[in-house]
Amino acid sequence: MDEMQNPSNPAHQFDSNPDLNLGIELQDDLEGDTLREECGVFGIFGHPEAAAITALGLHALQHRGQEAAGIVSFDGARFHSERRLGLVGDTFSRREVIERLPGNAAVGHVRYSTTGATILRNVQPLFAELNAGGFAVGHNGNLTNGLTLRRELVLHGAMMQSTTDTEVILHLVAQSKRSRFIDRFIEALRTIEGAYSLVSLTNKKLIGARDPLGIRPLVLGDLDGCPILASETCALDMIGAKYVRDVEPGEIVVFDEQGAHSHKPFPPKPPRPCIFEYIYFSRPDSIVGGRSVYEVRKSFGAQLARESHVEVDVVVPVPDSGVPAAIGYSQHSGVPFELGIIRNHYVGRTFIQPTQSVRELGVRMKHSANRAAIEGKRIILIDDSLVRGTTSKKIVRMMRDAGAREVHFRLASPPILYPDYYGIDLPDRGGLLAATHSLEEMREIIGADSLAFLSIDGMYRAMGEPGRDPANPKFSDHCFTGAYPTHLTDQTQVEPQPRQLSLLAEAS
Repeated sequence: MDEMQNPSNPAHQFDSNPDLNLGIELQDDLEGDTLREECGVFGIFGHPEAAAITALGLHALQHRGQEAAGIVSFDGARFHSERRLGLVGDTFSRREVIERLPGNAAVGHVRYSTTGATILRNVQPLFAELNAGGFAVGHNGNLTNGLTLRRELVLHGAMMQSTTDTEVILHLVAQSKRSRFIDRFIEALRTIEGAYSLVSLTNKKLIGARDPLGIRPLVLGDLDGCPILASETCALDMIGAKYVRDVEPGEIVVFDEQGAHSHKPFPPKPPRPCIFEYIYFSRPDSIVGGRSVYEVRKSFGAQLARESHVEVDVVVPVPDSGVPAAIGYSQHSGVPFELGIIRNHYVGRTFIQPTQSVRELGVRMKHSANRAAIEGKRIILIDDSLVRGTTSKKIVRMMRDAGAREVHFRLASPPILYPDYYGIDLPDRGGLLAATHSLEEMREIIGADSLAFLSIDGMYRAMGEPGRDPANPKFSDHCFTGAYPTHLTDQTQVEPQPRQLSLLAEAS
């Protein structure tokens, strides 16, 4: 879904302005242990207020991408597009914007950019005029052969306008010689590898598609008889729609004037949904794969308590992602749950020129200690995951400064040892703390009295499985195990792949 990835390329570097770099470094410090996914998708067909409904759906999916948002609608004769940088509410809460998106069908997208500044030409849904008519597409996920396909397409004369792998899908559909559009769409999907949930709009159809392993989620809903496609069920709840079912792995669903149609063009495979949807990405009130995300996260915390409990006075979550796991830990261990850390929800990317002295405060812009709950006490901090360790280190120090007698740290997921290539913003192994340090070294770096992670088998048991079956793992858990579920074509190329595929800069 996002910009083509090759972290070694110098174009990955940020602006040379030291003040701007300082702000970016501060943001990295604030979110050093935060996993970030690229996007969420939404689509609706046959509703007279399609664009307004789509905007509401995107609001519910805002947690999946905060850099940019876009909507494309179709009014029966023309397509209309509004794509903007920033939050959904920055643009799509204004009446005049929605009025520029007439029609009874629409698709929408929220995006998180993994490299450098988001630029407008990368904001989705992307749109192209094909010989069969207009075609808009929004993509959640990442293609593991996107760079390879892009190179082949350019060699054969394709002119790329963005640096996203989603554009590859547009060109593959355009170049197909099949007569029916759905056959061209299927032919394009047979060519790509990796993770994808797609929503697409033509002048006659709304189309949803999910990769054969079901790595990325996509659900089907109904609003007053109008079909809805969305990344999560929380988007259905936002608009009062009824959940119908999950789009199955490898399934393509099509909605048009004749009704609904389902295509399953791929050989069936055992599903491998992304485990991080349960650990971090999905909203706690969503149902993913038939499981309540909130209840699963509580189960992670309870399993943590079974595996690595120590004598403490209070359980403290690292907000907001650690809250459900901390509740589960507290309930299982009997140790009181306290909000020992208060999160400031108004920290964004606007604070870009701090002085060095302000930068030292770093994490306090986002998290503040609740001294009354922790002073003089032995505390156990619960967070969802650990990536670089920068924020965890600062939070531990903040707890000690606020008077905690002991600070123990627990992670409601296993150690992250491997990078992701399916749409999660993770550094290479060298940037992953657990991949480069032992448990004791990590404990010393963070400054905790003890440190423990949820075991891999414990994670599976919390999901209702007996444990992880190496011969048939139920989830995409490659960040913990290195067992990637698909080919990684771009990563195996001998010829270096460029990360930044265009030097064009544009105002937005």
